[in-house]
Amino acid sequence: MTELDDLDRKILRELQKDGSLSAAALAKRIGLSQPATWRRVKRLEDEGVIMSRYIVLDAEKLGFGVTVFLGVKLATKGRVSLADFERAIAAIPEVQLVQHVLGLFDFRLKVVARDLADFERVLRRRIMTLPGVGDIEANVLLSEEKLNRPII
Repeated sequence: MTELDDLDRKILRELQKDGSLSAAALAKRIGLSQPATWRRVKRLEDEGVIMSRYIVLDAEKLGFGVTVFLGVKLATKGRVSLADFERAIAAIPEVQLVQHVLGLFDFRLKVVARDLADFERVLRRRIMTLPGVGDIEANVLLSEEKLNRPII
C-alpha cells in the first residue's frame, strides 16, 4: 500500500472530480506550486495509485440506449479457458467492462447496445460464440443514480 499524506489525498479528491485538470489548475485548488503538484501526480501515477484519467461519455446520447450486465459462467475451467475468454471478450467493443469474479458466475460484463435487438445480436453472434462460454444471466439496467463515487 502506498503511503499518502494530506496533499496526496487532496490531489486524488480533486482528480476524481475532474481528471482533466492541468497541473496549474490542480496546484491552485490544493494550494501547492505547479512543479510540486506535477511531481506528486507523477509519483502517484508511477506507483499505480492513479491508473488512468479519462472522460466519461453519455452512452445514451451517443445512441447506445441499452446497458446490460451479464453474468457469464464458463463451461470449462482452468487458466487456458480464462485466458482464452479474456482475450476474446476484449475484442468486442460493446463490452465496456470485464470483471473476473467469485460466486455463481466467473465473469461480470457491462455491455452497451443501441437497443434490445442490437443487444440480442451482440449476445448471439459475439458473446455466446466465445470459447468456453457456458451459462449466461442478463440484467438490463433501468437507471443509474451516481457515476464515479470518490474512494478517498
